[in-house]
Amino acid sequence: MAATAMQITGMITPVDSRASVRRSVAGITPEFYFQKTIDNSRLVKVSDPQRRREIRIFSAAVAALFMVMMFYAWQHFSSIEYGYRVEAQKAERERLVEVNRRLTLEAASLRDPGRIDALARKMGLESTQPGQVIRLNPEDVGAPIMAQATAVAVITAQ
Repeated sequence: MAATAMQITGMITPVDSRASVRRSVAGITPEFYFQKTIDNSRLVKVSDPQRRREIRIFSAAVAALFMVMMFYAWQHFSSIEYGYRVEAQKAERERLVEVNRRLTLEAASLRDPGRIDALARKMGLESTQPGQVIRLNPEDVGAPIMAQATAVAVITAQ
């Protein structure tokens, strides 16, 4: 009980540059605080090997967890990127199939014999006469040889 009677509580009144007298607030004596300089230059920190080991184990566990999470994130984002690539390739394939279909139809329309005949007549070309066409079949023994392929000898470098 005596210890509680000795405690003095109060408020610090702001120091006013115009007033040199400190006033008490509500009848309570103000507290004064003095700066105490503490010299810790002679203190030496004692290393705790148990604490250091705990910190190393914790750091290794956090680093391992970080590496696992980064590996998982790398796999996850790679799978998303590959999904996008697959979809892009599918769209490109569909586009190329459509282009191929259009080009096939265009080639078929350009090969139409009636169209070719009409264009040839516009250019002033005529139908072939008998004897104008020379067939290049090797079965024709009596026909003159227009071109002939010979065997090629290969010399290896030594």
